[in-house]
Amino acid sequence: MSTFLITGGCGFVGSNLTNSLISDGHTVVAFDNLHRSGAERNLKWLQSLNNEHFIYVNGDVTKPEDCINVLKKYSFDAVYHFAGQVAVTTSVDNPREDFNINAFGTFNMLEAVRLSGKKIPFFITSTNKVYGEMTHINVVEHNGCWDYENLPYGAGEDQPLDFHSPYGCSKGTADQYVRDYGRIYDIPTVVFRMSCQFGPRQFGNEDQGWVAHFVIAASKGNDINIYGDGKQVRDILYIEDLVRAFRMAYTSIDKTKGQIFNIGGGRNNVISLLELIEIIEKLTGRKINVKYGDWRPGDQKVYISDIRKAERVFGWKPQNDKLQGVTKLFYWVKENHQLFNERS
Repeated sequence: MSTFLITGGCGFVGSNLTNSLISDGHTVVAFDNLHRSGAERNLKWLQSLNNEHFIYVNGDVTKPEDCINVLKKYSFDAVYHFAGQVAVTTSVDNPREDFNINAFGTFNMLEAVRLSGKKIPFFITSTNKVYGEMTHINVVEHNGCWDYENLPYGAGEDQPLDFHSPYGCSKGTADQYVRDYGRIYDIPTVVFRMSCQFGPRQFGNEDQGWVAHFVIAASKGNDINIYGDGKQVRDILYIEDLVRAFRMAYTSIDKTKGQIFNIGGGRNNVISLLELIEIIEKLTGRKINVKYGDWRPGDQKVYISDIRKAERVFGWKPQNDKLQGVTKLFYWVKENHQLFNERS
Protein backbone atom coordinates (compact mmCIF):
# COMPACT_ATOMS: atom_id res chain seq x y z
CA MET A 1 0.00 0.00 0.00
CA SER A 2 1.08 3.59 -0.65
CA THR A 3 1.26 6.81 1.37
CA PHE A 4 0.00 10.05 -0.16
CA LEU A 5 0.24 13.71 0.80
CA ILE A 6 -2.81 15.76 -0.15
CA THR A 7 -2.51 19.49 0.39
CA GLY A 8 -5.96 20.97 0.81
CA GLY A 9 -6.89 17.47 1.92
CA CYS A 10 -10.04 18.71 3.68
CA GLY A 11 -11.32 20.62 0.68
CA PHE A 12 -13.85 19.37 -1.84
CA VAL A 13 -11.48 17.51 -4.16
CA GLY A 14 -9.04 16.60 -1.40
CA SER A 15 -11.60 15.03 0.93
CA ASN A 16 -13.11 12.94 -1.86
CA LEU A 17 -9.72 11.66 -3.02
CA THR A 18 -8.72 11.02 0.60
CA ASN A 19 -11.82 8.92 1.19
CA SER A 20 -11.22 6.92 -1.98
CA LEU A 21 -7.58 6.18 -1.09
CA ILE A 22 -8.04 5.28 2.57
CA SER A 23 -11.03 3.08 1.69
CA ASP A 24 -8.61 0.99 -0.37
CA GLY A 25 -6.10 0.73 2.47
CA HIS A 26 -3.71 3.49 1.43
CA THR A 27 -2.46 6.04 3.96
CA VAL A 28 -3.28 9.71 3.40
CA VAL A 29 -1.79 12.70 5.17
CA ALA A 30 -4.28 15.55 4.70
CA PHE A 31 -2.34 18.82 4.98
CA ASP A 32 -4.77 21.71 5.45
CA ASN A 33 -5.06 24.93 7.45
CA LEU A 34 -8.90 24.78 7.26
CA HIS A 35 -9.00 28.32 5.87
CA ARG A 36 -11.71 27.59 3.32
CA SER A 37 -15.34 27.44 4.40
CA GLY A 38 -16.49 23.84 4.63
CA ALA A 39 -13.04 22.39 5.35
CA GLU A 40 -13.79 21.85 9.04
CA ARG A 41 -16.97 19.99 8.14
CA ASN A 42 -15.05 17.76 5.75
CA LEU A 43 -12.38 17.12 8.39
CA LYS A 44 -15.05 16.05 10.89
CA TRP A 45 -16.48 13.71 8.28
CA LEU A 46 -13.08 12.15 7.51
CA GLN A 47 -12.34 11.73 11.21
CA SER A 48 -15.78 10.15 11.75
CA LEU A 49 -14.80 7.33 9.40
CA ASN A 50 -12.41 6.10 12.11
CA ASN A 51 -9.96 4.90 9.50
CA GLU A 52 -6.45 4.38 10.85
CA HIS A 53 -5.01 5.25 7.45
CA PHE A 54 -6.16 8.89 7.72
CA ILE A 55 -3.76 11.43 9.24
CA TYR A 56 -4.56 15.13 9.57
CA VAL A 57 -1.77 17.72 9.69
CA ASN A 58 -2.61 21.39 10.26
CA GLY A 59 -0.29 23.07 7.81
CA ASP A 60 -0.09 26.12 5.57
CA VAL A 61 1.44 26.01 2.10
CA THR A 62 2.41 29.69 2.38
CA LYS A 63 4.86 28.72 5.15
CA PRO A 64 7.95 27.01 3.67
CA GLU A 65 8.81 25.37 6.98
CA ASP A 66 5.41 23.63 7.16
CA CYS A 67 5.92 22.18 3.69
CA ILE A 68 9.47 21.03 4.40
CA ASN A 69 8.57 19.52 7.77
CA VAL A 70 5.73 17.34 6.47
CA LEU A 71 8.03 15.97 3.75
CA LYS A 72 10.65 15.21 6.40
CA LYS A 73 8.24 13.52 8.79
CA TYR A 74 6.63 11.11 6.31
CA SER A 75 7.75 9.13 3.29
CA PHE A 76 5.35 9.75 0.42
CA ASP A 77 4.70 7.88 -2.79
CA ALA A 78 3.02 10.92 -4.36
CA VAL A 79 1.92 14.48 -3.62
CA TYR A 80 -1.47 15.78 -4.72
CA HIS A 81 -1.34 19.58 -4.46
CA PHE A 82 -4.91 20.88 -4.18
CA ALA A 83 -4.46 23.70 -1.63
CA GLY A 84 -5.36 27.02 -3.21
CA GLN A 85 -7.40 30.18 -3.42
CA VAL A 86 -10.14 29.20 -5.82
CA ALA A 87 -12.27 32.26 -6.73
CA VAL A 88 -11.64 34.82 -9.46
CA THR A 89 -13.64 37.49 -7.61
CA THR A 90 -11.59 37.00 -4.43
CA SER A 91 -8.39 37.33 -6.44
CA VAL A 92 -9.57 40.64 -7.86
CA ASP A 93 -10.33 41.93 -4.36
CA ASN A 94 -7.10 40.65 -2.81
CA PRO A 95 -4.50 39.79 -5.48
CA ARG A 96 -1.60 39.64 -3.02
CA GLU A 97 -3.19 36.91 -0.91
CA ASP A 98 -4.24 35.06 -4.05
CA PHE A 99 -0.66 35.07 -5.36
CA ASN A 100 0.76 34.12 -1.98
CA ILE A 101 -1.45 31.03 -1.75
CA ASN A 102 -1.55 29.84 -5.36
CA ALA A 103 1.84 30.79 -6.75
CA PHE A 104 4.10 30.99 -3.71
CA GLY A 105 2.31 28.10 -1.99
CA THR A 106 2.89 25.86 -5.00
CA PHE A 107 6.53 26.95 -5.17
CA ASN A 108 6.95 26.05 -1.49
CA MET A 109 5.58 22.56 -2.05
CA LEU A 110 7.75 22.01 -5.12
CA GLU A 111 10.81 23.15 -3.21
CA ALA A 112 9.96 20.85 -0.31
CA VAL A 113 9.82 17.92 -2.73
CA ARG A 114 13.07 18.96 -4.42
CA LEU A 115 14.88 19.40 -1.11
CA SER A 116 13.69 15.97 0.04
CA GLY A 117 16.00 14.51 -2.57
CA LYS A 118 13.29 12.08 -3.70
CA LYS A 119 11.63 11.94 -7.11
CA ILE A 120 8.08 12.03 -5.74
CA PRO A 121 5.27 12.25 -8.32
CA PHE A 122 3.60 15.66 -7.98
CA PHE A 123 0.09 16.39 -9.25
CA ILE A 124 -1.60 19.80 -9.35
CA THR A 125 -5.08 21.07 -10.10
CA SER A 126 -4.56 23.96 -12.49
CA THR A 127 -7.40 25.72 -14.32
CA ASN A 128 -8.80 26.55 -17.74
CA LYS A 129 -8.34 30.20 -16.76
CA VAL A 130 -4.73 29.89 -17.95
CA TYR A 131 -6.19 30.13 -21.47
CA GLY A 132 -7.83 33.48 -20.69
CA GLU A 133 -10.97 34.58 -22.49
CA MET A 134 -9.86 32.88 -25.73
CA THR A 135 -10.94 35.90 -27.76
CA HIS A 136 -9.19 34.44 -30.82
CA ILE A 137 -11.81 31.68 -30.94
CA ASN A 138 -15.11 32.53 -32.61
CA VAL A 139 -18.16 31.97 -30.42
CA VAL A 140 -21.69 31.51 -31.75
CA GLU A 141 -25.12 31.03 -30.20
CA HIS A 142 -26.53 27.57 -30.81
CA ASN A 143 -29.77 26.17 -29.35
CA GLY A 144 -29.92 28.90 -26.72
CA CYS A 145 -26.31 28.42 -25.60
CA TRP A 146 -22.95 29.84 -26.51
CA ASP A 147 -20.59 27.47 -28.30
CA TYR A 148 -17.29 27.39 -30.14
CA GLU A 149 -17.77 27.86 -33.86
CA ASN A 150 -14.93 25.58 -34.96
CA LEU A 151 -13.83 23.44 -32.00
CA PRO A 152 -16.03 20.32 -32.20
CA TYR A 153 -14.18 18.57 -29.36
CA GLY A 154 -13.51 21.68 -27.27
CA ALA A 155 -10.26 23.40 -26.33
CA GLY A 156 -7.13 21.29 -26.36
CA GLU A 157 -3.89 21.58 -24.43
CA ASP A 158 -2.33 23.38 -27.39
CA GLN A 159 -4.38 26.53 -26.76
CA PRO A 160 -2.07 29.55 -26.24
CA LEU A 161 -1.64 30.65 -22.63
CA ASP A 162 -3.20 34.01 -21.82
CA PHE A 163 -3.49 34.40 -18.04
CA HIS A 164 -6.53 36.53 -17.26
CA SER A 165 -7.46 37.90 -13.82
CA PRO A 166 -5.15 37.70 -10.79
CA TYR A 167 -6.46 34.17 -10.22
CA GLY A 168 -5.53 33.17 -13.76
CA CYS A 169 -2.07 34.67 -13.26
CA SER A 170 -1.41 32.97 -9.92
CA LYS A 171 -2.68 29.58 -11.08
CA GLY A 172 -0.86 29.99 -14.38
CA THR A 173 2.36 30.70 -12.51
CA ALA A 174 1.84 27.55 -10.45
CA ASP A 175 0.96 25.57 -13.58
CA GLN A 176 4.20 26.56 -15.31
CA TYR A 177 6.39 26.07 -12.23
CA VAL A 178 5.06 22.52 -11.82
CA ARG A 179 5.67 21.82 -15.49
CA ASP A 180 9.20 23.19 -15.38
CA TYR A 181 10.23 21.47 -12.13
CA GLY A 182 9.49 18.28 -13.99
CA ARG A 183 11.90 19.29 -16.74
CA ILE A 184 14.66 20.92 -14.72
CA TYR A 185 14.74 18.72 -11.62
CA ASP A 186 13.44 15.46 -13.10
CA ILE A 187 10.47 15.33 -10.72
CA PRO A 188 7.55 13.38 -12.20
CA THR A 189 4.99 16.19 -12.37
CA VAL A 190 1.49 16.16 -13.86
CA VAL A 191 -0.72 19.20 -14.48
CA PHE A 192 -4.51 18.85 -14.65
CA ARG A 193 -6.10 21.95 -16.20
CA MET A 194 -9.57 21.73 -14.75
CA SER A 195 -12.94 22.74 -16.08
CA CYS A 196 -15.88 22.61 -13.62
CA GLN A 197 -15.90 19.77 -11.11
CA PHE A 198 -18.82 19.22 -8.75
CA GLY A 199 -20.26 16.75 -6.27
CA PRO A 200 -20.72 15.86 -2.59
CA ARG A 201 -18.58 17.61 0.05
CA GLN A 202 -18.54 20.79 -2.07
CA PHE A 203 -19.80 23.86 -0.24
CA GLY A 204 -20.15 26.05 -3.31
CA ASN A 205 -20.95 29.74 -3.39
CA GLU A 206 -21.52 32.46 -5.99
CA ASP A 207 -17.80 32.92 -6.51
CA GLN A 208 -16.77 29.30 -6.94
CA GLY A 209 -18.38 25.88 -7.26
CA TRP A 210 -21.39 27.19 -9.16
CA VAL A 211 -23.04 23.82 -9.82
CA ALA A 212 -23.10 22.96 -6.11
CA HIS A 213 -24.09 26.54 -5.26
CA PHE A 214 -27.12 26.36 -7.57
CA VAL A 215 -28.21 23.02 -6.12
CA ILE A 216 -27.72 24.14 -2.51
CA ALA A 217 -29.50 27.48 -3.06
CA ALA A 218 -32.45 25.80 -4.76
CA SER A 219 -32.71 23.18 -2.03
CA LYS A 220 -32.95 25.97 0.54
CA GLY A 221 -35.56 27.83 -1.52
CA ASN A 222 -33.24 30.75 -2.22
CA ASP A 223 -33.01 32.94 -5.31
CA ILE A 224 -30.17 32.33 -7.77
CA ASN A 225 -28.11 35.15 -9.25
CA ILE A 226 -26.75 34.83 -12.78
CA TYR A 227 -23.98 37.14 -13.96
CA GLY A 228 -24.34 37.47 -17.71
CA ASP A 229 -27.10 36.01 -19.85
CA GLY A 230 -27.13 32.46 -18.47
CA LYS A 231 -26.25 31.05 -21.88
CA GLN A 232 -22.59 30.62 -20.95
CA VAL A 233 -21.53 26.98 -20.92
CA ARG A 234 -18.99 24.71 -19.23
CA ASP A 235 -18.25 21.02 -19.41
CA ILE A 236 -18.96 19.70 -15.94
CA LEU A 237 -17.27 16.72 -14.29
CA TYR A 238 -18.63 14.68 -11.39
CA ILE A 239 -16.17 14.23 -8.54
CA GLU A 240 -16.09 10.42 -8.76
CA ASP A 241 -14.68 10.72 -12.27
CA LEU A 242 -12.09 13.29 -11.20
CA VAL A 243 -10.92 11.08 -8.34
CA ARG A 244 -10.60 8.19 -10.78
CA ALA A 245 -8.55 10.40 -13.12
CA PHE A 246 -6.07 11.27 -10.37
CA ARG A 247 -5.70 7.66 -9.34
CA MET A 248 -5.28 6.43 -12.90
CA ALA A 249 -2.73 9.15 -13.66
CA TYR A 250 -0.69 7.99 -10.66
CA THR A 251 -0.74 4.31 -11.58
CA SER A 252 0.29 5.33 -15.12
CA ILE A 253 2.97 7.79 -13.97
CA ASP A 254 5.51 6.48 -16.50
CA LYS A 255 3.12 7.71 -19.22
CA THR A 256 1.69 10.80 -17.52
CA LYS A 257 4.83 12.40 -16.02
CA GLY A 258 5.77 15.69 -17.61
CA GLN A 259 2.35 15.96 -19.19
CA ILE A 260 -0.45 18.52 -19.10
CA PHE A 261 -4.05 17.32 -19.41
CA ASN A 262 -7.29 19.21 -19.88
CA ILE A 263 -9.69 17.48 -17.49
CA GLY A 264 -13.43 18.07 -17.55
CA GLY A 265 -16.68 16.52 -18.62
CA GLY A 266 -15.85 17.01 -22.29
CA ARG A 267 -18.21 17.72 -25.14
CA ASN A 268 -20.76 15.14 -23.91
CA ASN A 269 -21.23 16.99 -20.60
CA VAL A 270 -21.63 20.58 -21.72
CA ILE A 271 -24.25 22.54 -19.81
CA SER A 272 -25.40 26.16 -19.65
CA LEU A 273 -26.40 27.93 -16.46
CA LEU A 274 -30.00 28.07 -17.66
CA GLU A 275 -30.00 24.36 -18.52
CA LEU A 276 -28.74 23.51 -15.04
CA ILE A 277 -31.55 25.57 -13.51
CA GLU A 278 -34.10 23.65 -15.62
CA ILE A 279 -32.70 20.33 -14.36
CA ILE A 280 -32.83 21.49 -10.73
CA GLU A 281 -36.40 22.76 -11.16
CA LYS A 282 -37.43 19.28 -12.31
CA LEU A 283 -35.69 17.70 -9.32
CA THR A 284 -37.21 20.11 -6.78
CA GLY A 285 -40.60 20.34 -8.47
CA ARG A 286 -40.70 24.11 -8.15
CA LYS A 287 -39.75 27.23 -10.07
CA ILE A 288 -36.52 28.99 -9.13
CA ASN A 289 -36.44 32.77 -8.97
CA VAL A 290 -33.49 33.95 -11.07
CA LYS A 291 -31.94 37.41 -10.91
CA TYR A 292 -29.52 38.74 -13.52
CA GLY A 293 -26.42 40.89 -13.10
CA ASP A 294 -23.52 42.14 -15.23
CA TRP A 295 -20.85 39.84 -16.59
CA ARG A 296 -17.92 39.36 -14.22
CA PRO A 297 -14.28 39.96 -15.21
CA GLY A 298 -12.54 36.98 -16.77
CA ASP A 299 -15.76 35.00 -17.25
CA GLN A 300 -15.68 33.07 -20.52
CA LYS A 301 -18.88 32.68 -22.53
CA VAL A 302 -17.67 29.23 -23.40
CA TYR A 303 -15.20 26.80 -21.99
CA ILE A 304 -15.31 23.18 -23.12
CA SER A 305 -12.38 20.83 -22.51
CA ASP A 306 -11.05 18.59 -25.21
CA ILE A 307 -10.29 15.59 -23.00
CA ARG A 308 -9.16 13.16 -25.67
CA LYS A 309 -5.49 13.35 -24.63
CA ALA A 310 -6.26 11.90 -21.19
CA GLU A 311 -8.07 8.98 -22.78
CA ARG A 312 -5.26 8.46 -25.28
CA VAL A 313 -2.43 8.60 -22.73
CA PHE A 314 -3.84 6.85 -19.66
CA GLY A 315 -7.26 5.55 -20.65
CA TRP A 316 -9.49 7.92 -18.70
CA LYS A 317 -12.86 9.36 -19.65
CA PRO A 318 -15.94 10.33 -17.58
CA GLN A 319 -18.42 7.63 -16.62
CA ASN A 320 -21.10 9.86 -15.04
CA ASP A 321 -23.05 12.08 -17.42
CA LYS A 322 -24.19 15.54 -16.35
CA LEU A 323 -27.75 14.51 -15.45
CA GLN A 324 -26.54 11.56 -13.36
CA GLY A 325 -24.03 13.76 -11.56
CA VAL A 326 -26.42 16.62 -10.82
CA THR A 327 -29.05 14.15 -9.59
CA LYS A 328 -26.55 12.45 -7.25
CA LEU A 329 -25.48 15.83 -5.89
CA PHE A 330 -29.08 16.95 -5.41
CA TYR A 331 -29.94 13.92 -3.28
CA TRP A 332 -26.71 14.20 -1.29
CA VAL A 333 -27.56 17.84 -0.47
CA LYS A 334 -31.10 16.82 0.43
CA GLU A 335 -29.89 14.05 2.75
CA ASN A 336 -27.27 16.30 4.38
CA HIS A 337 -29.26 19.53 4.63
CA GLN A 338 -28.05 20.15 8.18
CA LEU A 339 -24.50 20.70 6.89
CA PHE A 340 -25.56 23.82 5.05
CA ASN A 341 -26.84 25.52 8.17
CA GLU A 342 -23.52 25.07 9.97
CA ARG A 343 -20.70 27.57 9.97
CA SER A 344 -17.05 26.66 9.61
